[in-house]
Amino acid sequence: MTVMKSEQILSESTKSFEDAIDIAVARFSRTVRGLKSANVNNLSTVIENGKVTAYRVNLQMTFEVDDGRPVMSAAASMKPAKKKKK
Repeated sequence: MTVMKSEQILSESTKSFEDAIDIAVARFSRTVRGLKSANVNNLSTVIENGKVTAYRVNLQMTFEVDDGRPVMSAAASMKPAKKKKK
């Protein structure tokens, strides 16, 4: 059975909302394994002197909870091939 968890985070970019989302996903992925989705809860901007200076995104990040068992790749879980006799 898979157990999921979610955390709410805020990210900011001076370029765009999309860039703020990309920054959030990249940063969150560095410390949390099994990231599965990001839901945008809110978009906002910072305005200074009549111009947008920052794009802010509030995200709900969902990830799979690690059960503590070692993770094996498909190749590592396969039995080694038998050697052919000459």
